[in-house]
Amino acid sequence: METRFATLGARGIRIVIFWLTVILVVAVDQATKAAMLVKLQDGPKPFIPGVLDLVLVHNTGAAFSFGEGGGIFFVLVALVFLVGSVFVVWNEPDLPVSLVIPIGLVAGGGTGNMIDRLMEGSVIDFLSTSFMNFPVFNVADICVTVGIALVIIGYLRWDRMRESDSASQNKSVSRGGFGHV
Repeated sequence: METRFATLGARGIRIVIFWLTVILVVAVDQATKAAMLVKLQDGPKPFIPGVLDLVLVHNTGAAFSFGEGGGIFFVLVALVFLVGSVFVVWNEPDLPVSLVIPIGLVAGGGTGNMIDRLMEGSVIDFLSTSFMNFPVFNVADICVTVGIALVIIGYLRWDRMRESDSASQNKSVSRGGFGHV
């Protein structure tokens, strides 16, 4: 008897991994934001002394408060990225899981912040570095940042592997005697 994953095929497994990643990121992001709304009612609190503080901020912009007040625009960007991600994960026949997961991190982070914009009118940020002046951020922001870095690294590795495979195939075709009479 075949397992459900075996009947899904590679495409189905990629899409399941993608959606599990998105759902996990959104769940953790929304849970931490809900907890911080309660915990930080009385004001900021140290988290890791000298490194990280918990500070409640309602951000109407994007990263680093860029685009202040552009909530609808950022909701549309998140939706386009989510749909585009599903399209790539579904349609790229040899997309490795090492790229599916980071794409899911970015899509999940964008979705988490999109939910805030739709429900709250702003993104709930709460992590503040105390050792340097840096914008306040949240779990979704971390997932987007890490995901983008991993997508870039993963894509460069994947592209290099595909070029190497293509070069190997070209060499074997030229050595295979094609064109000889």
